[in-house]
Amino acid sequence: MGIKIIKKENQASGNFNNGEILEKKPIGFPQDMGEQKPYSNIFYWAHAWTPGKKSTIGLHPHQGFEICSFILNGEIKHYDSKQKKWIELTEGDVQIIRSGNGISHAEEICEKSEIFQIWFDPDISKSLKENATYNDYKKNNFPILKKEGIKTQILKGKGSPLHMKTENVEIKKHFINIKNYSFEIDKKYNYSFFLLKGELVVLENTIKKGDFFIVSNEKIMELESKTDIVLFEIKSPIKPSYNTYANRFIN
Repeated sequence: MGIKIIKKENQASGNFNNGEILEKKPIGFPQDMGEQKPYSNIFYWAHAWTPGKKSTIGLHPHQGFEICSFILNGEIKHYDSKQKKWIELTEGDVQIIRSGNGISHAEEICEKSEIFQIWFDPDISKSLKENATYNDYKKNNFPILKKEGIKTQILKGKGSPLHMKTENVEIKKHFINIKNYSFEIDKKYNYSFFLLKGELVVLENTIKKGDFFIVSNEKIMELESKTDIVLFEIKSPIKPSYNTYANRFIN
């Protein structure tokens, strides 16, 4: 495969409440008609933000999937049918809803705030038989690895408290301020990246802020940064051991 790039302008778009919440979707729902369909055990990926005032997405149901919200800037508040109260999350915090056999959820994205909401695709034949659970994790709960010019926050992986039923997923956020850097690539995995800040060159392709790209079947991914960058990464299996929802009903 090498590299596949979905530029910001080619990602599916969405909005809530007449544009109070805007979205770009590297991986949209089938009806969004986006360029990238679900793959591996990643079902959906939305980058959402409020250009102005806060706005609320009302109570709505979830089932089966594991839904993670990553607060990139500002803050959000969330409510669910089990907790029955509003809980605040701020920049750097993470929430997971293991929606199991069903839960209803509402969220308020506060003024000029920004999040990722990513749906992971566990073994649906098992998850639909389990009770829904969720956890909120504060920014300081996640370990940070440092070496010269690079800081990596481990959101899911060794040392992270984030627990998922979706198999073999690692999630990292890289802060890179050196010009040249390389990632080792395991051929059993896809590496999905979203550039949150800066501009870089990967495998002779220029990547700009808001672009999304997938790397696989490479030994090394060489990266040349033109500025300080912030890069969000998800490592996930090319072939999960179970039949995902997307494989059953969409692909």
